[in-house]
Amino acid sequence: MFTGIVAEQGSVESLEPNNDDSVVLVIKAPQTGAGLEPGGSLAVNGVCLTATAVHGERISLDVMGETLNRTTTGNLRPGAAVNLERCVPAGGRLDGHVVQGHVDGVGELLERENRGTWERLRFAVPQRLARYIAEKGSIAVDGVSLTVTGVSDAGEPEQWFEVGLIPTTLAETGLGQLKPGGAVNLEVDVLAKYAERLLAFTNPRQPAHAAGGRQDGDAS
Repeated sequence: MFTGIVAEQGSVESLEPNNDDSVVLVIKAPQTGAGLEPGGSLAVNGVCLTATAVHGERISLDVMGETLNRTTTGNLRPGAAVNLERCVPAGGRLDGHVVQGHVDGVGELLERENRGTWERLRFAVPQRLARYIAEKGSIAVDGVSLTVTGVSDAGEPEQWFEVGLIPTTLAETGLGQLKPGGAVNLEVDVLAKYAERLLAFTNPRQPAHAAGGRQDGDAS
């Protein structure tokens, strides 16, 4: 489990395809690599991955086809900055919100507005995910725990949500450099997904809408 509080921005060293539909992602992370062992979990832009090899600041992670299809990981290129977070230890402080690292879908930055000491960002969200996003609720954007400040009406043809970023978030995560048109990984509140699933069994006529699939770090 993660909290959505980014500990470090690492950089992509390589993304090498395997013989199947998977790849090996190698990142450089001076701080995060310290103490991380093979088999440990690491959130990379909000995607829970398992470290397969750790050599100092170099971390190798296997990424399967399911994850490449559901996240922005396959679009990473050498030199790209990535948000990193180690899993929270038992008894650790929950500074953000409960983040599983299971990406539900990909959003797109529509616009950003400088409001002086902070910025307002609006993201397009897939129609199937909009039902899980509520004003003043929590959402993880590229692994960053954020509070939703505005949402589109249910009847709008194009669904969106807004967040506000303080200077610390702008400086210490990749969201500070994100340009309109940029893609981001989205993870909605897991409680909303479970509530819908439970209601579907209470009322069998109500279809269950799966928000997303399992990611690489789900083996445990």
